[in-house]
Amino acid sequence: MSETKRLELWRARMSEDLDRVMQFWRQHSLDKEYGGFFTCLSLDGAVYDDLKYIWLQGRQVWMYCRLYRTVPRFHKPEILNDAVAGGKFLLAHARPSAHSLKCAFVVTRDGRAVKVQRTIFSECFFVMAMDELWRTTQEERYKKEAQNMMDQIVHWVRVDPSGLGRPDLPGADPVNNMATPMMLLNLVEQLSEDNKEAEQKYEELERWSVERILQHLQRDGKAILENVSDNGQELPGCSGRHQNPGHAIEAGWFLLRHAMKHSDSELIQTAVEKFILLPFLSGWDQEYGGLFSFQDVDGHCPTQLEWSMKLWWPHSEALIAFLLGYQETKDPRLLENFQKVFDYVFSRFTDLEHGEWFGYLNREGKVALTIKGGPFKGCFHVPRCLYMCEEILSRLLKEEKD
Repeated sequence: MSETKRLELWRARMSEDLDRVMQFWRQHSLDKEYGGFFTCLSLDGAVYDDLKYIWLQGRQVWMYCRLYRTVPRFHKPEILNDAVAGGKFLLAHARPSAHSLKCAFVVTRDGRAVKVQRTIFSECFFVMAMDELWRTTQEERYKKEAQNMMDQIVHWVRVDPSGLGRPDLPGADPVNNMATPMMLLNLVEQLSEDNKEAEQKYEELERWSVERILQHLQRDGKAILENVSDNGQELPGCSGRHQNPGHAIEAGWFLLRHAMKHSDSELIQTAVEKFILLPFLSGWDQEYGGLFSFQDVDGHCPTQLEWSMKLWWPHSEALIAFLLGYQETKDPRLLENFQKVFDYVFSRFTDLEHGEWFGYLNREGKVALTIKGGPFKGCFHVPRCLYMCEEILSRLLKEEKD
């Protein structure tokens, strides 16, 4: 099969599946009575719990707006209307009270706070939703909400974390968890798109985020560790040995996009070799296929009970990372690995009958949970992957024609 034919087949499959996935969410998730979205959806889309998770609300608003704004076939008023309804729910209910700076993690169907986490991630996806709503509607109130929350997040991370509600305990030394600089780098990219003022404002934060991510490259460049000390040293115990292949690969394509934007050839190489290929090769299950959820760098059994499960989102991130890396470097290894992940994903995760992907497979690759959404899986990783892959494949095919 010719290279062009293979790219065309991949693009067609990504496009078809994106349409199918979005149809699933649009058909089943909108709460027409209270606003916002249901994300706890069963095999066929039936709601099995009406709790609403704020970070998933933000992700879904972002996804709807991004598709509406950038993909012509999704430029439909009903999609924008659903996104705006989700945004209104966030503005009304994301914060537990009018005086609260933090967002809730989960709220009731009608928006009453149930739980607040001592992290920044509900807030991060609130920022993404608001910024994308502003770009889509041009309503300044959304832009202001995004900027104000971003300033608060940066304050918590870099100035004073006490507002997160974490007690200062004597045995808990400061930790650089990769998720935090990853999210900040992602937010900087979001806010800086076609916005010179934001680009200048967050220039130093962008550099800081990249430096903090790179601290996770440990053991003489042979491992990406999820947690390191605040000054970039390996930590003792299970936490220090913890590896998350999917997270490392996602960080890889975040770094790669940053490096491409700044024409940083050294960082492009580091992103591809160390943050994409290295964790993929060590994280791929040689016996059954698929990416392990968690690993121990020294080969001990990970303490997480689901360590051997194959989850939807690491495979989504790998598809994006390999295509983006190939677009930039034309390294054939990346396309070969994309094919490996593609074959695994479309033979195990996809549900052609009901739509969307199964999220949770056992080690052997069989469906462990039939749910399509829950507290952690919503309308985000799968459609973002399909949308980005379709976009990259279109660019690659255009390059071949030109």
